[in-house]
Amino acid sequence: MNGILATDQARDSLGLNEERRAILQAADRFGRNELYPLARRMDDEEWWPDEIFPKMAEAGLLGASIAEEFGGAGLDLFGAGLIVQGFARWNHALALSYAAHDNLCANNLFHNANDAQRRKYLPGLCAGTMIGCLGLTEPGAGSDALGSMKTTARREGDEYVLNGRKLYITNGPVADIVLAYAKTDPSRGSKGISAFIVETSTPGFKVAQKLVKMGYRGSQTAELLFDDCRVPKENLVGVENGGVAVVMSGLDIERAMIAPICLGIAERALELSIEYANTRQQFGQTIGSFQMVQSMLADMYVTLETMRAFTYRVLEDVSQVTSEAAGRGAIHMLTAASVMYAANGLNSVLDKAVQIHGGTGYIWETEINRLYRSNKLLEIGAGTTEVRKMIIAGELLKNGIQNG
Repeated sequence: MNGILATDQARDSLGLNEERRAILQAADRFGRNELYPLARRMDDEEWWPDEIFPKMAEAGLLGASIAEEFGGAGLDLFGAGLIVQGFARWNHALALSYAAHDNLCANNLFHNANDAQRRKYLPGLCAGTMIGCLGLTEPGAGSDALGSMKTTARREGDEYVLNGRKLYITNGPVADIVLAYAKTDPSRGSKGISAFIVETSTPGFKVAQKLVKMGYRGSQTAELLFDDCRVPKENLVGVENGGVAVVMSGLDIERAMIAPICLGIAERALELSIEYANTRQQFGQTIGSFQMVQSMLADMYVTLETMRAFTYRVLEDVSQVTSEAAGRGAIHMLTAASVMYAANGLNSVLDKAVQIHGGTGYIWETEINRLYRSNKLLEIGAGTTEVRKMIIAGELLKNGIQNG
């Protein structure tokens, strides 16, 4: 299985200098040795390996974009994206959980929390002794997560009392802290939302149900319940009614981190398809000798390489953007475009991969089937394909194409 690493050696022209190649290769090694052996059981049983996040931390791969003073690796977001890519090649469920923990929670706190909050929570998140998640989507608020939010936070003395539900929360069943959003002033709509750090041991917090999914089955997903959940005022992130700025700064990063998941899965799918085409025999010869199979492999390769170029370009751009500038303008459009293109490209790659594998690809227990079941989430999560198109078109109609 050296094809992926051999390809990694020739990436300087796409932004992978020696340091970045080393990051990707370290993530690939860890993924192959530590994550891949867990993938089958995680998918079969929706099982969660409790020891894996501390192992990531020991390898220097957790807290990727967090400063070293808080226990992180001190990488930029490009480096964090390369870790996600390397993990996704071998265990996309853990790559998704890693991204939710490391970026949606830890990175967001690093940029938006105060110093006391950073020192209290980031070391544990970076060590893997605590798992984080983002609590935004609700049963009646998906694409319109801010405008339709029903969860409320009422100030009572030195506490906020949270009531409401959050749905489709990655890492929800295993999380120790939730970066949760609630309306502190419902009369102001989306301008009345605040962000809170909620410890899952807090009375009034409950995992209402663990959700059983089609793909990413080992990545734990839940509905969360806040029932008179009392959170100290010190756990307010930023200012009251200032939650929109916090969530929007994280959404662009989330989209930039989903594209490398697509890329890693596509790389693995192409590798498996090449191996199968070189070994499966029909009519007295390998199926790789048939022009129609060769055509599919060529199309997969071209799609993969364009996915890589776009993903790396946007990772480079998002690494240069401050959290204050995220959530609007060119970077808002670019991150939406990159994840839309990567998810659509992955759909095409996986469709051809299963076609090459034939009946084997249709069997639940095979790796290529596991990869195939992963794709749909990437066209839905972090804003559906349709929402991504709305973002892109909205920016184009407002600002036109920004050349250069």
